[in-house]
Amino acid sequence: MSAVRAAGAVDTFRLGAVIITMGNRPAELNALIQSVLDQQGPAVELAVVGNGAPLPPLPAGVRTAELPENLGIPGGRNVGIELFGPNGRDVDAVLFLDDDGRLPLTDSATLLREAFTADPHLGIVSFRIADPDTGETARRHVPRLRASDPLHSSPVTTFLGGASAVRSTVFEQAGQLPADFFYAHEETDLAWRALDAGWSIDYRADIVLHHPTTSPARHATYFHNVARNRVWLARRNLPAPLVPLYLCTWILLTLVRRPSGEALKAWWGGFREGWRTPCGQRRPMQWRTVWRLTRLGRPPVI
Repeated sequence: MSAVRAAGAVDTFRLGAVIITMGNRPAELNALIQSVLDQQGPAVELAVVGNGAPLPPLPAGVRTAELPENLGIPGGRNVGIELFGPNGRDVDAVLFLDDDGRLPLTDSATLLREAFTADPHLGIVSFRIADPDTGETARRHVPRLRASDPLHSSPVTTFLGGASAVRSTVFEQAGQLPADFFYAHEETDLAWRALDAGWSIDYRADIVLHHPTTSPARHATYFHNVARNRVWLARRNLPAPLVPLYLCTWILLTLVRRPSGEALKAWWGGFREGWRTPCGQRRPMQWRTVWRLTRLGRPPVI
C-alpha cells in the first residue's frame, strides 16, 4: 500500500466514543468530552448514556440516551454501542471512556486509527491508565500478569473497559458485553470471545487516559460481583475440564490475599450465586484459543 493510500485509510477510519454517566460528575464529564473534541484529525463522534440519571446539557451533535434505571457498566455501554447503529456499524471502532477520565494527549485518536488500519486482525486496544497527579499506572491497570513495566506495550488477553477501543466488527462476530454481569469481568468475557473469533488485543502504553487512582475493593458488592462473575465467566467460556481448574485457582488466590471477614463473606455469597443462577449462553472456546492464551502468557486457568 502506498503512503497516500495508507494515509487515506487512516483518515477515513471512523471512531465513536461511548461515555456512560450516573450524573454525579458533571465537571469531569465536561472535561472528558472536551478532551475527545480536542483530538487531532477527523472528529470522534460522541455518545453519552445517562445510566439511570438525567443528562446535563451536552454539545450539539452528541448522541444521547437517558435510561430509567441503572443497567450497570456493560448494559449501559451496550446501549451506547447501539447509538452508533446496530453493533456500532455507523463507526469503525467504539471507544469506551470512564466519565471521570480524560485524554491528556491530542494524538490518541490518530494512534488508534493508525493501529486499526495497519492490522486488520486487531480487534481491541487497551489504553494505559495514569493518575493525573502522579502519572503513575497501578499494577492492576496493566492487563497482563507481567505488569511491572506499564510503559511496555504488548499483545494481551483482556482489556480495561473504561479506557479502550473495540472494532465494531468484533461486536457483530463475538457479541456485545454481557449485561447481566453489571460490572466486573465483562471485559474478559468479551476479550475471550473476540480471541476465539480470531481477533487480537493490544495494550498500548502510548495511548493514555488520565484517571484518579481508586480501589474498587472498598465496596462489599465488589467482592460479590467479582466472585459471581468469575464463575459465570468460566461457565460461559471455558471447555468443561478447565472450569474447575480456573475456579480453584481463584479460590486459592483469594484466600492468599486475606480479605476481611466481611469481604470474604460477600465473595463466597457471589461464588455460590454464580453456580446457582443462569450464566447466559455457553459458548466454550476452542482448544486452539486455550493454546493461544497460553502462548500470550495467560492460560485460562488464572
